[in-house]
Amino acid sequence: MEVGTTTERIGIGRCILEKLVEDKDSCVKFQEGYSKFCLLLSISSFLFFLFFFHTHAATFEVRNNCVFTVWAAAVPGGGRQLNQTDVWTFEVKPDLKDVRIWARTNCSFDESGRGRCETGDCGGLLECQAYGTPPTTLAEYTSTQFNLFKLDLFDISLAHGFNVPTEFSPTSCRCTGGGVSGISCTADINRQCPTELRAPGGCNSPCTVFGSDRYCCTARHSKCGSTNYSRFFKSRCPHVYSYAKDGASSTFTCPGGTNYRVVFSAIFEVRNNCLFTVWAAVVPGDGRQLNQTDVWTLEMKPDIKGARIWARTNCNFDASGRGRCETGDCGGLLQCQDYGTPPNTLAEYLSYEYDITNLEMGDISLIDGFNVPIEFSPTSSKCSKLSCTADINRQCPKELRALGGCNNPCTVFGGDRYCCTVPDSSCGSTSYSRFFKNLCPNAYSYSEDIATHVFTCPKGTNYKYTVVFCP
Repeated sequence: MEVGTTTERIGIGRCILEKLVEDKDSCVKFQEGYSKFCLLLSISSFLFFLFFFHTHAATFEVRNNCVFTVWAAAVPGGGRQLNQTDVWTFEVKPDLKDVRIWARTNCSFDESGRGRCETGDCGGLLECQAYGTPPTTLAEYTSTQFNLFKLDLFDISLAHGFNVPTEFSPTSCRCTGGGVSGISCTADINRQCPTELRAPGGCNSPCTVFGSDRYCCTARHSKCGSTNYSRFFKSRCPHVYSYAKDGASSTFTCPGGTNYRVVFSAIFEVRNNCLFTVWAAVVPGDGRQLNQTDVWTLEMKPDIKGARIWARTNCNFDASGRGRCETGDCGGLLQCQDYGTPPNTLAEYLSYEYDITNLEMGDISLIDGFNVPIEFSPTSSKCSKLSCTADINRQCPKELRALGGCNNPCTVFGGDRYCCTVPDSSCGSTSYSRFFKNLCPNAYSYSEDIATHVFTCPKGTNYKYTVVFCP
């Protein structure tokens, strides 16, 4: 049996169950905390719905909401090419011990189903008969048939590296996961990967690169423990297996018959309806020129705490992506790594992972001034849209005027009165903030503006958000 498989973690599942039996009150509280989550869908760009029926074949529905094609793989189960929004449904017999599901990327197959993938390749076959070649982010499941407590065991494992951000969540209120609403590994690991672990399309496990018991825990009575590399993965994804003998915080249990889902990223559609070219920017980390009517689709990973999207104007970049913008410039880079220079109109997004109410939140902010009219809207009918489309530049107070836009008074004057920089500051609205508020009542006009101007959506109700410049 392979070291570190889900089956080996059954003992860990027992420990979790025993803890729940000892403390029934905390179990009830935990279940109550799941009550909202259980009824909702999840944001994703690569979404697995995993349905399990106790004593019957498990039905897996695999959906790709990525903006690119993936080749989903399952052992047992096979594999299939999934373009954006494609769905693949298959069954797994209840007498099978371990199930793995993962995404393969950058694949090419011929008509006979033979070819190759950059990550997750399984012997050159479209329909996998064996596990994938690292690096792969793994969603793992063990049936109730193989433990005394009739509990499903599930986890996310980086023991074989990382290629695609993943969230694995039960829909049941009867599951235990240390107080978290599912397991997630959505950090930008590929970009941050240590040099010696880097691989095309992913980030290898140190076991793959170095071998040896220290990293692979292969010895029969191995005392191997965490290393700098496993701590790199664990610090970014604390609820996943970072190496084969990682601790009990990485295994989660549910009663037989629980439903599951694996989630990847929110999708944002950025559209330029202006009569002029803008250079859209997003932090974290990207940017693109958008001519009139151009659309840019991008993914926002669920672990992102403070995402910003804005338009830059009157830019000039060379072939290397270096240059300058009149408004919203971010250090002279086409693909922004830092926030833009005021004035710029901001669309801001907060992932539900950072909000105890399990709500996704968005707003339009004029805290950095105004340069381009904007609309920010989720696609769900359960959520409201926000807009700031007034002709602020033309009406801007003389002392706030700037090339291509209208500054916020904090940018011009500084000080706590306008910037609210002092802890527990009693700063309030001013004639300048009221100027912005009168023209755009649903936008933040200064940093301590009241929170009625945030749109909230139930966790996972949207697959897509739309940001429109000049709506």
